[in-house]
Formats: sequence, structure tokens, C-alpha cells
Amino acid sequence: MTNALKPGATIGILGGGQLGRMLSMAAARLGLKTHIFEPAANPPAGDVAHRVTTAGYDDIEALKTFANSVDVITYEFENIPTEALDIIESLRPIRPTRDALAVSQDRITEKAFLTNLGITVAPYAQIDSLPDLTAALKTIGTPAILKTRRFGYDGKGQARITDISQAEDALKALKGAPAVLEGFVNFTREVSVIAARGIDGAVVCYDPGENVHKDGILDTTTIPATLAAGQHMDAILLAGKILNALDYIGVMGVELFVTDSGLIVNEIAPRVHNSGHWTQNACVVDQFEQHIRAIAGWKLGDGQRHANAVMTNLIGDDVLDHANLEGALHLYGKAEVKPGRKMGHVNQISPKA
Repeated sequence: MTNALKPGATIGILGGGQLGRMLSMAAARLGLKTHIFEPAANPPAGDVAHRVTTAGYDDIEALKTFANSVDVITYEFENIPTEALDIIESLRPIRPTRDALAVSQDRITEKAFLTNLGITVAPYAQIDSLPDLTAALKTIGTPAILKTRRFGYDGKGQARITDISQAEDALKALKGAPAVLEGFVNFTREVSVIAARGIDGAVVCYDPGENVHKDGILDTTTIPATLAAGQHMDAILLAGKILNALDYIGVMGVELFVTDSGLIVNEIAPRVHNSGHWTQNACVVDQFEQHIRAIAGWKLGDGQRHANAVMTNLIGDDVLDHANLEGALHLYGKAEVKPGRKMGHVNQISPKA
């Protein structure tokens, strides 16, 4: 393809966590280098990347030096300060584009974007005060979940409300952060689609995975998901519709609720996604290689799976039993074990039916 990166080129990655680590490993297999930009010292991605810059997102000179050292820039998390993006975008292309970041960084913006596409989301309301919350609860009803508009992940930044009397305490729990109230969705299961779109507009979707959470954190993803053929196709079509609307480049995770009345999009993540880790051992081209291919301007790889799979996250102390775990083990190189911290995952595969 025209303007495709050549082997030996360098990809800049904002963020040095496990996703940056696995992106770096995928890039290396393709003969590409990675340069990690991460404020924290000794990030997991630093063990495998070609180069690491340790600096804050407010360090203008470090950002400029980083951008000038790479050919294209991507990211492993959404909450990158706008000011930092302004600096690096003037020097190098960012893929996926900032449009995708702008949509996903704010839950209200995201839901409005999806609604405008004709995609169903849970009932929601913008919350800026206690009167807003009280009025929204009367309209949407309970149970409901109050979430921060930005920076929430793995169950953090949210409060469950089962009665309107809990409104004030729920708002206090979010410490004044701008919020959104989401109505409860009566779903039978949650699934996610990992989808990729190339510079040429080609779209490749992996089979939907069925997700189970514990304490707000993804526990397992099972492939294939328990879906009717029509639901399977609808999930893939929804993901493709979102990617095309954003003129997206790269891999995206789309989380959906399966309900009796159809599919409801829970949220989108403009990056490689935890629920796509199963692709590492059940597909020829996994989500990490697919993302690198897309942002490098290469042709997308084959997204078909050759096996069934169950991906299990290793959270906190789960990793201490790593030596006894069967299946394909992926550890993230994190030095300190903490409760609720993702330390690795294991993929168990079985013959495809």
C-alpha cells in the first residue's frame, strides 16, 4: 500500500502497560520497532520495547522529542490529555484518530454519537448536580448506575443506586466529577466484538466473545458466545458501522448487552481490548498484530479463528499460582501484586466445532 511503513520503522505508543507490551511484541514480529511514552518508571512495556521515554504528558520538550523519533503514534488507553495530543499531532499522525478519542473519552459524547447513528444504548442522562440526579432517577427509574463521564474503568468511578434516597451519597462518592446516570439494562449476557479497520477502509471483525465480570473487572471471555446466528451477524454489523462512521484506523473493542429486544451497545474502546486477548492463541493474526498492521498502513490479516477459546484474567493473587496453570500463559511483568490489578491472563483453547 502507498505510504505503508517499511520494516525497521518505529511506532510510538502512548502508555506502557500490558497492552503497550503486547503491541510491542506484535510489532517486533513484523520487523517494526516501538517507542513507549509513559510517565511511570519501569512500565511493563519497557521490557520488550525498543525504547522508552519516561516523562509526564505535560513535558512539552519530551513529547516533541518522542514524536520526532517515530513514524506514527498510537495509544493503549483513552485518557490522554488534549494538550499532549495537540503537540504530537502537529508532528506525526495519530492512529486511531483523535475523533475516536474525543468520542470515547466522555460517556455523554459517546452515547450521543451512538444514538445519532441509530444504535440503541441504555437510557441515560447528564448529571451536573443533585437536582439533575433526582430528576433523572424519577424519569429513568432504579436500579441505575451513576458513572463519571471520564476516567472510569474496571468498575471504578461509579455508584449503584437502588433507591432515590441514595442519590446524594452516590453523587458524593464521585467527588463532584461530571457524571452520567445510566438506566439498568435487563440483559441475558454481555458480549464484545473486536473489530479492525485499515487505512483503505477494509474492515475485519473477530467472532463475538461472551464476557463475565467479577467486582466490575472482566473475569472470562468465552468463544464462541451463546448467540443466535442473527445476533452474531448484528453484533458484527454494529461494530463495522461504528468504525466506518469514525473513519477509524486500528482495532476497537465494542461491548454489547444481549436483550430480548435486541443488542444494546454498552461502550466502545478505541484500542486493543482485554476481551480480545483470546485471539493470541485462537487466531493466526491476533488483535495486537491486527492493530499494528492497520496503523502501519498494511493490509489487514485474516481474523478467522481456528479454535474455541476461554480467556481468564489473572487478577491480583491469581498470578501466584502461575506455575500450575495450564493453557497459554501471558504474564505482564508487573513487579507488585495488588488486589484488583490485572497481572496476566491464560488462554485455553479447544477444537473448533
